[in-house]
Amino acid sequence: MKHLFIINPAAGSRDRTEEYRKKIEAVCGSLDYRIEVSQAPGQCRDLAKAAAQTGEEYRIYACGGDGTLNEVASGAAGYENVAVTAFAGGSGNDFIRMFDRPEVFSDLRQLLDAKEDTFDLIRCNDDYSLNICSVGLDARIGTDVSRYKRLPLLHGFRAYAASTVVNVIKGISEHYVIEVNGQVIDGDKTMICACNGRFYGGGFNPVPDADPSDGLMDVLVVEKVSRLQVPGVVGKYKAGRYKELPHLVRHYRTDRLKVICDKPTPVNLDGELRTYQEVEFSIAPEKIRFFYPKTLTWQNKVPATV
Repeated sequence: MKHLFIINPAAGSRDRTEEYRKKIEAVCGSLDYRIEVSQAPGQCRDLAKAAAQTGEEYRIYACGGDGTLNEVASGAAGYENVAVTAFAGGSGNDFIRMFDRPEVFSDLRQLLDAKEDTFDLIRCNDDYSLNICSVGLDARIGTDVSRYKRLPLLHGFRAYAASTVVNVIKGISEHYVIEVNGQVIDGDKTMICACNGRFYGGGFNPVPDADPSDGLMDVLVVEKVSRLQVPGVVGKYKAGRYKELPHLVRHYRTDRLKVICDKPTPVNLDGELRTYQEVEFSIAPEKIRFFYPKTLTWQNKVPATV
């Protein structure tokens, strides 16, 4: 088996390339491994795909955050000879928060002693998402986080909170036409969220029991709310308590969702920005092998509380 470490120097609040390299070289001396460093957006995906296309058995380590993991998973999608994981080092690392001790993803010795599961991917037009996609206020907030995360004291949830304040001031709801489970929903909405994983935005946990292996997305459609309602709605939404807001949040389980916007609109894809006027989310036919330390579990995680 070959081991490929793909480092994204743009992940997180600083370039951790040398830190990664030292950890890898200290632990992997006897393994068949190599290190690649991404030089541009999209290159992590290309490096993962090139390894997968050799047909050789690979374990690929996404050295960075959720965006890095998204690229690596996208490159490996559908290749049965490849398994991927997160060697955590980004600003969010939200996908791995569904595991009981996500900090272990920073311990390479434990990560090398792994087990694996097969996870779904969300297809978003021509892209993939491993974790969570969203449209609306939430997408604008999530994709603007990168503007704040490298500022002093604005890491993780603080960067998300700063982006929330700015985007709420800009405006909350927009008009969408949503097609889901045979229904057409036409009206002003605050946001639409499609979940394969459980966490995003530095700690938001909208659907605590979302299962990335069940062949379905958990979709939340949030009705138009006022600025005065935003703090209460966001607080419950963040903690996975959407059931307490049946008049404002609708929950669907589906393998397909279409959103039509009045104009080109930001779409959040695992924290990365895309812009579409019409976007279709679906469970992709391609799957991903995901490996993780044997000491961890992700099933039946206790829902978050406030």
